[in-house]
Amino acid sequence: MANEEKIVADLVARFGSLKDKIKVQRARRIWVEADETVFADLVDFLKNSLDFTVLCTITGLDEGANLTFIYHLARFDGTTVNVKRSVDKANPVITTVIGHFPGAELYEREVMDLLGAVVEGLPPGKRYPLPDSFPEGEHPLRKDWHPKGKGSEPVPEKEQP
Repeated sequence: MANEEKIVADLVARFGSLKDKIKVQRARRIWVEADETVFADLVDFLKNSLDFTVLCTITGLDEGANLTFIYHLARFDGTTVNVKRSVDKANPVITTVIGHFPGAELYEREVMDLLGAVVEGLPPGKRYPLPDSFPEGEHPLRKDWHPKGKGSEPVPEKEQP
C-alpha cells in the first residue's frame, strides 16, 4: 500500500486539517471527508498535482439533516479517491466542479433534480434525469419526499419491534 500511503502523506502535507479525515479502505481506495473550506482546493490538488483526472460519478445521499455528495475521482493506475462533503439539507448549496471536470454537468443536474441540491456556477440547462413535466420542488430521492396528487398519501413507517 505504498501508493496509498504516499497519496495520504501528500494530502496531509497540503491539507493538515484533513489528517484525521482520510481513510485507506483497501488497496487503491481512499476516502476523504472535506468541508466547503477546503473542497475546491482539494479537488484542484487531486486533479492537477496527484493526477486524479477522471470524475467517475457523483453519489448523492440523504442522511437526514444533511445531504452528502461523494465525488469519485480516479487516476489511470486504478486508484480512486472518494471525496465526501456534506451540506445542511435546509440549505443544500454546493459549488460546481465543471471547471475541472466538464462531464460533471450531468451528475450535478442529477443531484439537483433528485435531491434538491443548489449547484452554484452550473450554467442553465435542461433538467436531468426527470422530465420537464415533473413538478418543480419535488425531489424523489429525499427520504421525506412523498408524491403529490391522487393516491399519494405518505406510507406510514414501520414500527420498531
